[in-house]
Amino acid sequence: MHCSRRDLLKLGLGAAAVCVSGGKLFAADEKKKIPIGLQLYSVRNDCQKDLPAVIQAVAKMGYQGVEFAGYYGRKADELRKLLDDNGLKCCGTHTALNTLTGDAFQATVEFNKTIGNKYLIVPSLPGANVESMEALKNTAKLFSELAAKAKPLEMKVGYHAHGGDFKKIDGETHWEVLFGNSTPDVVMQLDIGNCIGGGGDPIAMLKKFPGRSATIHLKEHGGKRGAALGEGDVDWKQVFALCETTGNTEWYIVEHEVPVGKPLDNVKACIDNLRKMGK
Repeated sequence: MHCSRRDLLKLGLGAAAVCVSGGKLFAADEKKKIPIGLQLYSVRNDCQKDLPAVIQAVAKMGYQGVEFAGYYGRKADELRKLLDDNGLKCCGTHTALNTLTGDAFQATVEFNKTIGNKYLIVPSLPGANVESMEALKNTAKLFSELAAKAKPLEMKVGYHAHGGDFKKIDGETHWEVLFGNSTPDVVMQLDIGNCIGGGGDPIAMLKKFPGRSATIHLKEHGGKRGAALGEGDVDWKQVFALCETTGNTEWYIVEHEVPVGKPLDNVKACIDNLRKMGK
């Protein structure tokens, strides 16, 4: 049965209307279902030893994608085959700023297109890029220019949060200056745990910069050392609500960095808990 907009209006049930499409029941106000990826830095030592085994294990856990932070000596076509063989997508790469500037830009784009990735995320910045208000604004301008250059190629450029990004300068955090002075096309890859750890407020940042969080790092904060997602102090319900409404989020990316127990067990606990939370 096909349910059209006219059919919904006839039902008179507004946002609570339920239709049947391809045999599946769904509510008209059903929340956006966001896929879950894993930042492979979480299991970096395992990746160094046996990347194919890690990719296979991550897929079996239920992750739908992976984000790279290094390629473990593999070429782009080798990585793509590993992903394809395990039904995974690439949901991002952490790539240094200098790989996106000058002559390096085109090679970086080609590599990422081969592995099926469109999110080019800078993981950190040299001190000179953030040492003053002027430097931060110039960096924001650079990111805007890179995002504009990448857009016609169907790629996105962004920046990843670390604790130091929430230091204040003239009453504003570095993060607010960077994203307040860059175009909406620059991806704001907030890291929930890093933000809180640096004294920032991730909820406030999601509200202040709507539509900027194409990818977001889910990292716990508080609780016992090495707590899995959902076992610390983060208000995940509010984070998810913002991502699924105003955030324009396309990927949730799990990152677990605290070396407690086996890394593969930790990232499995994270996705298991996310499933329990309805994700």
